[in-house]
Amino acid sequence: MIRKVTDALSKHKPFKSSGQIFGSRCAPALTAHSPSPTGRNIDISSDVSTIKSGSTNEAPPAYTPKSGLDAAAISPPLATTTSDDDPYAFLKTFDTVFLIDDSGSMIGRSWRETQEALQTITPICTSHDEDGIDIYFLNHPGSSLHKSVKQASTIIEIFQTVRPSGATPTGKRLNKILKPYLQRYEKDDKTKPMNIIVITDGEPSDDVESAIIQAAKKLDKLNAPPWQVGIQFFQVGKEPGAREHLKKLDDGLAELAKDDDLRDIVDTVPFTGAGDEKLSATGIMKVVLGSVNRRLDRTSKELHR
Repeated sequence: MIRKVTDALSKHKPFKSSGQIFGSRCAPALTAHSPSPTGRNIDISSDVSTIKSGSTNEAPPAYTPKSGLDAAAISPPLATTTSDDDPYAFLKTFDTVFLIDDSGSMIGRSWRETQEALQTITPICTSHDEDGIDIYFLNHPGSSLHKSVKQASTIIEIFQTVRPSGATPTGKRLNKILKPYLQRYEKDDKTKPMNIIVITDGEPSDDVESAIIQAAKKLDKLNAPPWQVGIQFFQVGKEPGAREHLKKLDDGLAELAKDDDLRDIVDTVPFTGAGDEKLSATGIMKVVLGSVNRRLDRTSKELHR
C-alpha cells in the first residue's frame, strides 16, 4: 500500500533532514495493536522479525528548519516508507521523541521494560537519523544528556540517574513539547515532522486531552501535512484506569472537541490483559510505522480524488 503511495507522490519535493510492543516472555509472539482499515484499533501480528542489536520544563531541541509547502502539494520522501530490506527507513524523515512516565508507580518491572525497549530502539533510530532520539520525562528535570541520544549506553546512564516518583502530568509535559515545536513550524513549515512516543502505566493526573486538541487544531489552522505530528501512547503495566483512558484518547477526541473534522494525530496501544505481555522495541516501532503509513495513505486518497 505504502509503496504505491510514494510512487504516486515521489514527484513532489521532500522534507529536508535535520541534521514485540507487547510479547510473551516465553515466546517472541506479539500481542498489541496495528492500524485497522478504519485507522483506529491496532493489532500487531505475531510473526514480527527480531530486531538486530538499545519533569522537564524545557522545549524540545531545535529542529533544522525546512520551508513550507501546501499540505496537498508535498509528500514525505521515499525514506518515510518501509522496504523489504529496511523496514525502518521512514525514521530518516522524522524526529523521534520519547516522553517517559517517571511517576512513582513506574518503579519495578515497568521501568525495566521501558529501559530495555529504549536501549534497543536507540541504535535503530541513530542508524537512520544522525540526530538520534530525544527523551523527556513527566517529572524529572531536563538535561543535555537526554537530547540527541545515540547510544544504548547513554540510555543506561539516564535510567540510572532518573528515579520514578511523583504524579502523571502527561498533558503539561506534552504541551511543553508541542507548543514550541508548533511555533517553529509556524515560522518555517519545512520543519522536520515529529513522532512523540509516550510510554506510561497510569491515567494522567491532568488534562492531556486539551493539549492534544489544541495541537491538532493548530496543525489544521496551519494546513500542515497529516504526518507532521504523530503521538503514540503505549501502556506498560496493568492499570485498568490507564487502559480505559487510552481508549478514550483514541476514540473520543473529536467528540470532546466538538469537531468531527479534527485531525487524528493519536494512536494508542493499551495493555490487553492477555498473557504475560511485555513492552518491546519491535512492537513500538511497528506501531509507529503503522501510524505513519496510515496518515500517508489518507493523504494519497485525498490527492487522488
